Amino acid sequence: MPLMANSSSGATTSYGDSDIQEEMDQRKRRRMISNRESARRSRVRKQKHLNDLMTQLSQLRNECHRVMSRLSITTQHYMSMEAENSVLRAQAAELSHRLQSLNEIIAFTEQPVDTGSWFLGEQYGGGGDEFMSNSLSYLYGCQPILASPDMIMY
Repeated sequence: MPLMANSSSGATTSYGDSDIQEEMDQRKRRRMISNRESARRSRVRKQKHLNDLMTQLSQLRNECHRVMSRLSITTQHYMSMEAENSVLRAQAAELSHRLQSLNEIIAFTEQPVDTGSWFLGEQYGGGGDEFMSNSLSYLYGCQPILASPDMIMY
């Protein structure tokens, strides 16, 4: 093998050493190309992952918006029902009060009328006269209780 001068060290090397150096340079270039390709694939994977995350974020924001809309609608329905229930409770209390008043009127009209003597020794109804013995019951007992639509407030 012929001897060659190594320009960097000044030492002489054989022709086989340059082949080894060339082989190392090729390996170095292949490793560099491989590293570049690996870095490119890594960047592509990261970009794809970022795009996937952005898509997922967009979907989650849309879903959040839909949930918030449904919540708002449900809250409005709840408030409407609560207001309606409040009105119904007030109407029920008013109707209960009216029923109680009507029951008191009925109870009052069913009581026998005091037919105390207007004249000494004489009583109304002593002769079987029902009209005179229980005049209020007779007058109001046959009367229907009327209600108008204006009596019930909505």
